[in-house]
Amino acid sequence: MSQDIMETMSFKTDEIKRDNIKQVLRLTEQALKERGYNSVNQLAGYLISNDPAYISSHNNARSIIQSVERYEIIEELVRYYLADKK
Repeated sequence: MSQDIMETMSFKTDEIKRDNIKQVLRLTEQALKERGYNSVNQLAGYLISNDPAYISSHNNARSIIQSVERYEIIEELVRYYLADKK
């Protein structure tokens, strides 16, 4: 145990950021569904227009989605889509 105490811990920041974006999208989707909205349409509308009115304030979803930059969400969605089974 004492042999590793002085080693520097390394974190994979890209992986942490991606996990955060996934969590934000999941929470937003859940809140939209709870309010009876089509989550895909609402999220697409928000991402295209940058109008937060597309996202319900239910369960703080609007604030949660705005905690991440839109371009980061779009990048992650494209990355996920392109990495999908070919």
